[in-house]
Amino acid sequence: MTRGQTPTRAQTVPTDRALLEKYGPVFESVAEGAAERERDRALPFEQLRELAAAGFGAVRVPVERGGDGATLRQLFLLLIRLATADPHIPQALRGHFAFVEDRLRAADGPDRDRWLRRFAAGELVGNAVTEIGQVEVGRTGTRLEADDDGSWRITGRKYYTTGSIFADWIDASAITPDGAEVAALVATAQDDVLVTDDWDGFGQRLTGSGTAEFRGARVEADQVYDFSNRFPYQTAFYQLTLNAVLAGIAAAAEQDVVAQLRGRSRVFSHGAAPESRNDPQLLETVGRISAAAAAASALTLSAAAVLDEAAAADDPADVTRLKREAELEVSRAQIVVSELALRAATALFDPLGASATASSKALDRHWRNARTVASHNPVAFKARIVGDAAVNDADPPYEWYVGTAAPRPTS
Repeated sequence: MTRGQTPTRAQTVPTDRALLEKYGPVFESVAEGAAERERDRALPFEQLRELAAAGFGAVRVPVERGGDGATLRQLFLLLIRLATADPHIPQALRGHFAFVEDRLRAADGPDRDRWLRRFAAGELVGNAVTEIGQVEVGRTGTRLEADDDGSWRITGRKYYTTGSIFADWIDASAITPDGAEVAALVATAQDDVLVTDDWDGFGQRLTGSGTAEFRGARVEADQVYDFSNRFPYQTAFYQLTLNAVLAGIAAAAEQDVVAQLRGRSRVFSHGAAPESRNDPQLLETVGRISAAAAAASALTLSAAAVLDEAAAADDPADVTRLKREAELEVSRAQIVVSELALRAATALFDPLGASATASSKALDRHWRNARTVASHNPVAFKARIVGDAAVNDADPPYEWYVGTAAPRPTS
């Protein structure tokens, strides 16, 4: 069985400049009204449709299949820019790009071809894995049952279903009657699928991270995949997407503090200059925010380059080695990028004074969003895992679970 050729190894790879010229105007359109959407809790349906129509969902798909053929580093460069415009949208697309990656690495054949055509046509995929309530760690209550015509019926309830409310498909984890853990691709355009925007976090409120309920929804027989066969660097990919969101939030904080300070007419009597924009103490703070944003982006893109190496690997030994390297590199980035983004989102108020806390400015959204994203896959555990690898050459875990019981043993 031959693995599909990834864009990393394809003949045609675009330049960063070409990608930014193509998608930059769309990102600018997305940025318009971002603060107002957050204040009004207006989900970005229109903005996601605009991105899909521009081909953004197929940015990793090879050129000859209707995409851009971008590398992973280029994808994450674009995600940082998009997160700067609106941090909710890259997180909402996290499950989509993960499934794209999975299909890019799939064996050549009708199934892979069908999905690449769907991506190129603008179809989007959401994500539904986590369940809440009395669910043991590593278990799922969502079930697949065989239908009379050879298809499946899926029944279950998921939470944290990021992006699913915007999607054409939901990538849902489930258990078959024989106990196998699988991923089922569920078409959302059926009455037996209900997605609700009931995420109540104080940040990232527009990601569509609420509940998805499957009430015996149909799943085609060829849309069920063995979960153990998903692309090997998937946990690193998922986390790096969140790192890109954090880097974008830091960049947005820099943009806002620069714009606010540049136009500020009021000064403090005990300041160091007659104009705030020339006060050396305030400029120093802006400089530190700028440095934090630049470092967050650089760390994210450096880790993305390691993912590119993992994506290009064929030899089993190389796949294993680069999977480990990618996981640790992304974890290192997460530890630092989380701190940098939160620092930037907090420090932006220092040069601006109390007036910057006005609800109309919505500058608090940067901290709320960064704090919410940085709470995923707790960074304290990642620091321990990186330390264990450094001192004891221990392998990191490649599957993360949350639930009510002690973690199941890992091999």
